[in-house]
Amino acid sequence: MDAGEKVEAKRFSVRDFVTEGRERLHLEVVVDAGMDAVVGEPMTYRPGLALTGFFEDFAWKRLQVIGKAERAYLMSLEPSVRNDRIQALFANGAYCIIFACGMDVPPGVAEIVRAAGGSVLRTDLLTRNFIHLATFVMERLTAPTMKLYATTVEVAGMGVMMRGAPGLGKSETALGLIKHGNALVADDFTCLRKDVASNMLYASASAATSEYMEIRGIGIIHVPSVFGVTAVRGEKQLDFVITFRRMEEVNGELDRVGEDVRMASFLGVEVPEIVIPVSAGRDLVNLVETAAQQQKLRAAGHDAAGNLDARLKARAMQ
Repeated sequence: MDAGEKVEAKRFSVRDFVTEGRERLHLEVVVDAGMDAVVGEPMTYRPGLALTGFFEDFAWKRLQVIGKAERAYLMSLEPSVRNDRIQALFANGAYCIIFACGMDVPPGVAEIVRAAGGSVLRTDLLTRNFIHLATFVMERLTAPTMKLYATTVEVAGMGVMMRGAPGLGKSETALGLIKHGNALVADDFTCLRKDVASNMLYASASAATSEYMEIRGIGIIHVPSVFGVTAVRGEKQLDFVITFRRMEEVNGELDRVGEDVRMASFLGVEVPEIVIPVSAGRDLVNLVETAAQQQKLRAAGHDAAGNLDARLKARAMQ
């Protein structure tokens, strides 16, 4: 792992779940006493048997989802019995219950959960739809992530991350790329998220620095204000890595033909990489744009070096 890279172990709270999924899951907070509780297992559970008083193998670490059947059963109970069952749910470890289908919370339940230090959420989604979508939200919250010092730009539709020592011109190159119609993803500090299902990486800026750049001699600029809203992207699949190195550090190591295949590895995912030497007078904006276009062609099966080699061999045989 390179210097400046940081891998984070992913845990999330009920509050994180609500923040991430509020819009997608149509979440409403009814009781917020336990919003900082950590979700022990990133799954949902329908506590039908637990509501009857049977707690053997009760999955208390999960978010408890109350569907129409569970609520109908609760409403069939005497109020005092219903209250006892809810209290028992939280006494056995539950920390959050979610009422689906837009159902009202039964009388007295909110007060009991608040006293127990738990949370009550509500959604208008059907139970099965909520459980399905909640799985994706929790997968995102628990996805492996890392942060590293690098600048990421969308170039020719590709997510291109530029990394290298400070002072080599990453931000200035990104600024030139933006002026050419490309879009900023993250300046100087890139957050990577691994999508486990697809084994792909996605790059984004940190929440604090999103849409901003620091340019030496100019200062902080807000990219959408200067170049328009199309000049930024919230998150982009990482397709290509360009590492800047000083010319004197790579002399003798350069692949002048382009046949060498280099890969950079992040979170167990390999991404194509090239090294671009930096020296006075080199047009890094042009080089990065060309490298991105070249990688796009290579990914589509076009091999410029191989085609040229075949042409030269054919001419030599004539």
